[in-house]
Amino acid sequence: MAESDPRIHFVAVTAVIAKDGDDGAPRFLIVKRAPAEKVWPGKWTVPGGKFVRTEYENLPRASGSAPQWYEVAEFVLRKEVREEAGIEIEKPRYLTDLVFIRPDGYPVVTFSYWTRWKSGEVRLNHEMTEFAWVTAEEAKRYDLIDGIAGEIADAGRAMTAE
Repeated sequence: MAESDPRIHFVAVTAVIAKDGDDGAPRFLIVKRAPAEKVWPGKWTVPGGKFVRTEYENLPRASGSAPQWYEVAEFVLRKEVREEAGIEIEKPRYLTDLVFIRPDGYPVVTFSYWTRWKSGEVRLNHEMTEFAWVTAEEAKRYDLIDGIAGEIADAGRAMTAE
């Protein structure tokens, strides 16, 4: 269990990714977590992952020696989607955020985005075992992590509002 500063959290990003189906209706990418995953093993979800300091600290900084980086969430999101699903996405748009506590006691802040598929065929990494492109209604039939079906529905509504 985490016994450090209570203000410290893991930070993660997830992507609800939409692609037009043959009938023109949006389909959303869902992936199934491997049984060995520490959090929600075997559950269906959307691609995403945690911020890792060593992955972003070599990115260009705001201005030369400034101690901050901009657009790290988008960088991490694109990297995680590429790693977990092997595809490229368009510009992500903020959808929602949530906080949960992992089984090992670490709190996680998750920022969820929606975006459209840009290119590539889905190729899963070792963290995922299956994938499906589903409508918002079909997503409800999968054993999704709580809240994901609602995020998919919200993304569908955001898409039609554009």
